[in-house]
Amino acid sequence: MNDLAPLLTPEGRALLDEVRGTDPARELAVATRLRRDHPAELVSAALGQARLRQRAAAKFGAEDAERMFFTPNGVEQSTRASVATYRARRMRELGVASVADLCCGIGGDAIALARAGIRVLAVDRDPLTVAAARANADALGLAGLIEVREADVTEVDTAGYDAVFVDPARRGGRGRIFDPEAYSPPLSWAIRTARTAPRAALKIAPGIPHEAIPSDAEAEWISDGGDVKEAVLWFGTEPGAVRATLLPGLRTLLSQGLPDPVVRPVGRYLYEPDGAVIRAHLVAEVAQRLGGGLLDATIAYVTADELRPTQYATAYEITDHLPFNVKKLKALLREREVGTLTVKKRGSAVEPEELRRKVLPKPHGPHSATVFLTRVAGAPAMLVGHPAR
Repeated sequence: MNDLAPLLTPEGRALLDEVRGTDPARELAVATRLRRDHPAELVSAALGQARLRQRAAAKFGAEDAERMFFTPNGVEQSTRASVATYRARRMRELGVASVADLCCGIGGDAIALARAGIRVLAVDRDPLTVAAARANADALGLAGLIEVREADVTEVDTAGYDAVFVDPARRGGRGRIFDPEAYSPPLSWAIRTARTAPRAALKIAPGIPHEAIPSDAEAEWISDGGDVKEAVLWFGTEPGAVRATLLPGLRTLLSQGLPDPVVRPVGRYLYEPDGAVIRAHLVAEVAQRLGGGLLDATIAYVTADELRPTQYATAYEITDHLPFNVKKLKALLREREVGTLTVKKRGSAVEPEELRRKVLPKPHGPHSATVFLTRVAGAPAMLVGHPAR
């Protein structure tokens, strides 16, 4: 699919309505029937778009996804709607009324910004992507707030806009790009551009080294449903601040500049911090709230003797602490009549599925358990427990 125009015609739109929700197993039969009355290329494009819409529903919700237009890269690389909505709301709260959205892709962030009442200039250099962004603004009734422009973002004048948002391409022909200077455009260009605007937000990979973060930027890691989605460098907000934001529910943990937590013996409870907390290096802030310490100086598991409520970690009650030994674990699980086993690891080379096959080859028994493969004070260990109640 290299042209959206046929799908935007009355015939194309009618076909899209007809193939909506088509079961992939029935695509061949549906295509054969539709090709009797419509051009084969148009039928293929409509079915391809239907598949993309089905994939996009997880990010955008079924209601929006069924009206929007996507490219394969657009589905893969676009911001999840919940994250884009949060960022747009924060922009609005900062007093931003207009944004230059550079590297806009299919328009996911532009849509969220416009729905927050912000005027958007959405720019991308790929013609098909620009066509999708423009079609999405029209389809969702936001064309009055979103101007879509095909251009090289490095040549766009952003003067006159309250804020700049840049989402550089972080994938190439060989997959993910880890070097920020290999982004398209490079992170250094995005930072220079951000510093020319009153406010700015740069979307970056969550794995960016903390030492690569400019001192005049605020760094924020965002997770949604426990999965880390992205990191953002904010300019014009709180220079040097570090935060972890957990969605849904908008929970934000700010850095207090605490030293690393102490390493202590295994307590009754183990806390698994949210991934955004770990990426933001805020495990110490969580440990302080819980009155706990680390199992190991290099492992982001917090242990404590008391069960305390926290929004930033999941709590487990630990029933057994064993040195790493597959036979002992298998015997323990058999004794406890465990039929359902969850295996988590941090600081262990053992693959969870491999261990599960060895210790529970024929699952049976009414009980469930969670096993943590980790290190305790430098030694390989297995902690057995269950979610705290």
